[in-house]
Amino acid sequence: MHKSRVPILAVIFSLAFLLPGCGSKRPVLYPNDYLREVGNQQAQADIDECMRLAIEYGAKEDAAKKIAKDTAGSAAVGAAAGAAVSAVLGGDVGRGAAAGGAGAGAARMTRSVIDSGDPDPVFRGYVERCLREKGYETVGWK
Repeated sequence: MHKSRVPILAVIFSLAFLLPGCGSKRPVLYPNDYLREVGNQQAQADIDECMRLAIEYGAKEDAAKKIAKDTAGSAAVGAAAGAAVSAVLGGDVGRGAAAGGAGAGAARMTRSVIDSGDPDPVFRGYVERCLREKGYETVGWK
C-alpha cells in the first residue's frame, strides 16, 4: 500500500468506530395532554426505558457491524468494477481492482459513519410503539 494512503485510511477506520457512539438521536414528543400531565422529566425517563427495552429485545443493530458490512459489500463491488475497467482498457487488472475496492470501500464507510446517528428503522418503530402505548405521541427524532 502506498505510504501516503495509510494515515487517511487510519482516520477513516477510527471514525467508523468513534462516531456511532456520539449523539444518538432521541424521539421528540408532541405536547399532548398526557405529556403535560406527567411532565418532561417523567417523559424522558419513559423514553430511556423504551430505548432500553428496544435494545434488550434485539431491535437495534450494532452500528459498527453495519458499517463494516456495508463497507465490505461496497469494496467488493468496487474491486469488480475496477478490474473490469482495467481489463477493457488494457491496464493492470489487479491494480485496478485494488483501486476500485479501496475507493468504493472508503466512500461507503464515510457515508455510513455520517448516517450512523440515524436510528435503525426497527429500533425507531419499537420505541415509537412503546411510547404510544404509554400515551405519548412522537413527532420525529432529533
